[in-house]
Amino acid sequence: MGTARDQLLLSLLFLLPCLFLFHFGQPLMPVEQKSSNGESVSPAVTKDERSTESTAEENQEFVGNFPTLDSMLQWAIGNSDPEKLKEKAEIFQKFSPEELLKRQVELKELMEMITMPSDSEVMKILIANLNNSSASQQERQNALNNLLNLIEQTDDPLDLDKMGVLEPVINELENSETEIRTISALILGKVSQNDALVQNQILAYGAMTRLMKMVKSSYKEEAIKALYTISALLQNNENGQEIFYSQGGNLLIQDLIKDSSRNVRLQKKAVVLLTDLADFQMTKNSKDTNENKFVIPFLSEKSFLKSLINLLSNSDLDLQEKVLMGIRSLLKLDSTVNFEELSSLDQVLERMKIQLEIIASDEDQLDYVRDVEILRKEVQTVFRQKLELVQVTPS
Repeated sequence: MGTARDQLLLSLLFLLPCLFLFHFGQPLMPVEQKSSNGESVSPAVTKDERSTESTAEENQEFVGNFPTLDSMLQWAIGNSDPEKLKEKAEIFQKFSPEELLKRQVELKELMEMITMPSDSEVMKILIANLNNSSASQQERQNALNNLLNLIEQTDDPLDLDKMGVLEPVINELENSETEIRTISALILGKVSQNDALVQNQILAYGAMTRLMKMVKSSYKEEAIKALYTISALLQNNENGQEIFYSQGGNLLIQDLIKDSSRNVRLQKKAVVLLTDLADFQMTKNSKDTNENKFVIPFLSEKSFLKSLINLLSNSDLDLQEKVLMGIRSLLKLDSTVNFEELSSLDQVLERMKIQLEIIASDEDQLDYVRDVEILRKEVQTVFRQKLELVQVTPS
């Protein structure tokens, strides 16, 4: 006899096709698809692909200790052999309604006897896999993917550091496989969103250095996910912003914005990060009555404004909009920049006005173009006000 979990799996392996046929009115027949390397793979059943006709109350009554029938099906399919499921499906198509009902009752009774592990228990199992030095790269990637799915689905507050989750995931940022580094960065970004405690815990493990290295990766998704996580760690966090600056964060952002060969998605994220930092400084100082204002030194550098102005020549309208937001935020900061040296901005904004008028002829983009034009006018107004202040101020 195996464990209760093994018995449940064996029972589900036998009963699942019958249950699927009974509940959805069609047999469970895994559809083969081809992966990028040409191998046959069986796609997981997603929530959107399943029937939504049964009510939550009916599902809850049916599945016992599982939250929903969907969750039971997803777990069972993920732990079953597609070929065996296909064989059983062919057998169960011949069952009578009475036999199907009998199988349903048997499955319900079995599941009521067994309690599935909690989210925290599953996380501990996954982390144990990461801590296992003999685990293969594929096992590590599977553990991280499952951990990411679990974090995205759970609403319960968990002390991830106390549970030993953070450090093993951070260690995987040094993995030789780009896919594993990318998933690890994404997990850290997800858990640190708007959570100062988790942000500081991750920073204390030295993750910033590794993430900044990943942003320079030649692998597009790795670089994008790493910058996403850096942005999450810096969000409303002075400690994180100081660490970022001390490790050359200003040079990293400058490089991303200036290099025209960079992926446009990465450039957008860099511009948004720069804008968020400027907005945080402006908001914090507007509330702070102390003489010692919070200042991110590199935000007042003229080079950032120049780089953003150059980016406005990019034809990507979404990027142009984000750049305008960045310029607006930087212009509103207290600065010693000589704005007469940036007079080209006014000319660039005038050319952009003409381009927007041309794009507006496309009715599908009309509303969006109007919003961008409003932003463009605002940036031009702020800039001209800055120029006027420079011109009337005696030297």
